[in-house]
Amino acid sequence: MKTKRLGNSDLYITPVGFGAWAIGGAGWEFGWGDQDDKDSIAAIHRALELGVNWIDTAAVYGMGHSEEVVASALSSWSGTRPYVFTKCGLLADEQGYVHRNLRANSIRRECENSLRRLKVDRIDLYQIHWPSEDLEEGWGEMARLQKEGKVRWIGVSNFDASQLRRAERIAPVTCLQPPYSLVRREVEPDILPYCHSHGIGVIVYSPMQSGLLTGAMTRERVEKLPDSDWRSRDPEFREPKLSKNLALVERLRKIGQKYGVPPGQVAVACVLRNPAVTAAIVGARSSQQVEQNVGAADLHLSDEDVAEIEGINEQKLANAA
Repeated sequence: MKTKRLGNSDLYITPVGFGAWAIGGAGWEFGWGDQDDKDSIAAIHRALELGVNWIDTAAVYGMGHSEEVVASALSSWSGTRPYVFTKCGLLADEQGYVHRNLRANSIRRECENSLRRLKVDRIDLYQIHWPSEDLEEGWGEMARLQKEGKVRWIGVSNFDASQLRRAERIAPVTCLQPPYSLVRREVEPDILPYCHSHGIGVIVYSPMQSGLLTGAMTRERVEKLPDSDWRSRDPEFREPKLSKNLALVERLRKIGQKYGVPPGQVAVACVLRNPAVTAAIVGARSSQQVEQNVGAADLHLSDEDVAEIEGINEQKLANAA
């Protein structure tokens, strides 16, 4: 896979990376249900075999379990070591409910715990997971951790343009990690152009809308999602949005058939077309899912393809009628 420089860093990353949210398993507020660690490790190894050179995780995923699984996968991996990115600022209580904390002492404690769980001396990219009222205090501590060599580069997730400006007054932001998919496009008007013009790298998450755009998520499967899977409570997986999203999947499927690829690859390729986007996080719970979606890095869609996906051609026909 070709690589692209991430913001102001010396990291050159592949267009897709391995997303380790789901492999954190169940037992917390935003878990994906039960997950077999052996399947997770096999998925990570398959991604690396296919050329992916970075893994994105977070301390809160499975309340530390995702980081531990990543460490296990890398300990049994004999190839080139991938970059490991993780996040801080979200803490889960004993019941698994999540709250934000960007106080300096909390971030430092989280960093030490992540270093221990990941079994590394330094984190390649450390990111604030969500903003809070303690943004300046938290970002200042991130900059100190970078100066101390505990982390190589620092970034943020889920920030808007005004919050990016506040952070940049303290220390440069290497990258932003926002949600971005054909379903969620709020970042297009302001946030992506801001990053593009200020040299901030962009790693998007949920480009397949948490599995909804893979083509494997049917109405029947949605109805059977267990309570331990946070998607059972996500409005995008419920009416009235579900029908609209499943109709989008069918348009993705049509374009995918043209190129001989599944709908999920087309969904990821769509967000990678945006010039502000450096790369996309593609989550997987099995090696089969990795194989289905990693090819998005090499899928190049035409403007006509995108118009078809967005339903523009259908709309023109409807207006003409």
